[in-house]
Parts: sequence; C-alpha cells; structure tokens
Amino acid sequence: MKKAVVMLSGGLDSTVCMSVAGREGYEIFPITYAYGQRHSREVAQAGKVAGFYGCGRHLVVDTGFFRAIGQSALTAGEIDIPQDRSAEEMENDIPVTYVPFRNAVFLSMAVGYAESIGAEKVYAGVNALDYSGYPDCRPKFIRAFQEAVSLGTAAADRGMAIKIETPLLSLTKAEIIVLGVQNKAPLHLTTSCYQGREKACGRCDSCLLRLKGFREAGREDPIEYEIKHQKTRG
Repeated sequence: MKKAVVMLSGGLDSTVCMSVAGREGYEIFPITYAYGQRHSREVAQAGKVAGFYGCGRHLVVDTGFFRAIGQSALTAGEIDIPQDRSAEEMENDIPVTYVPFRNAVFLSMAVGYAESIGAEKVYAGVNALDYSGYPDCRPKFIRAFQEAVSLGTAAADRGMAIKIETPLLSLTKAEIIVLGVQNKAPLHLTTSCYQGREKACGRCDSCLLRLKGFREAGREDPIEYEIKHQKTRG
C-alpha cells in the first residue's frame, strides 16, 4: 500500500486532513510534535485520533526547544493568550500565538520521516483563511518549501519527489467541518483550545474560530465548552 505521513496535532484541521489521506487510500503514518506547548492535551488527543484510524505507529517528536525560543503565547507562560477577540481584531496583525517558524521545522521533520519510510506524500492541515496571520501557513510559503524538498532530498534525485499535500489550505472553517463530517472524521476526539483544559475555554481565538465554523456549517460541535454558546444547528 502507498504510504503518507500526516502531521497530526490532535486539532480539528489536522484530523480532517488525516481523513483525506485515508480516503485517498494511503497507509497513514502520523507524526505529532511535543513543542513545549502550555499543555499536553494536543498530544494526548492526537494519540486517540491515531488509534481511531488504526495507525500501527504514531511518532511523537520532542521539539521542546520552542519553549526556550519563547516569543509565543503558546509556549511562554508570561505571554497572555488573547480572549474574546472579534474577527477584525484577529486579522489585524500576526497574533501572539504564532510560534516562530514552527511549520518549517515541522515540515522538515515530516519530510525526513517520509523519506526514511518510503512515503510519497506529507499531509499538512495548514489553512490560509482562518489563520491568515501566520506567515508559515500561506500558499507561497508552502510552494517555496515544496521547491526546497524537490532540491534537497535523495528521493527527488531518484525521481520519487515527496509531495506536500495541503487539502485544507483554501477552505473556510465551515468547509473543513463539512468535509470532516463527510469523511466520518472523529471530530469528537479533537481539541482546538489554546488553554488545553478538559473543557474548551470557548474564548481564545482558536475556540472562537472553531465555534464560528460549526455555526456556519450548521453542525453541533461535539466537544464540551466551559461556557455556554448559542446552539450551532439551525
């Protein structure tokens, strides 16, 4: 069976991305990064998603040096996670939840893993619409990284270039949710909250974008929140 590496964070987007890889007939090799984030819930939920898909191996890589680098609300406790922001506020600037050049590091490791196991693709759930403030989620960055992969891997020299697949890149959050439902992705196992508690806070940027997506998709979010929100199903 053909193989694909999937960058799996345990979040909504990466889980839907994994469902696409499975639908397209790939044996899935998930890779998850413990990057020094405030909480371990992401890694735990990624393990549950990997189990749901019956993955024989779930590689978890320690990239905790991102905590030492700092400069992100996701890794530095002294930087507050934004709450209750409007869509306009989220779009104003690169958010403090941006982890410096994280996706470049993650993609590099995923490509190296793919090359070592003979996988032909790396799936990444990056999205350029809801996270337009993140420079390493933009289409031009993905295109540039693909060029680097084509120039810097033995697989490419042998005529077997590893392709980076970003099926969610231009989808809205609502479209991602609908795709996940269609693919029967385990959305109930996903976590999006930056706080990482048992129940999602419902106030951070990631929670608000997720809730907005479910509302626009006309679906009920299957995870629990600390605060009540208006029902998403019309």
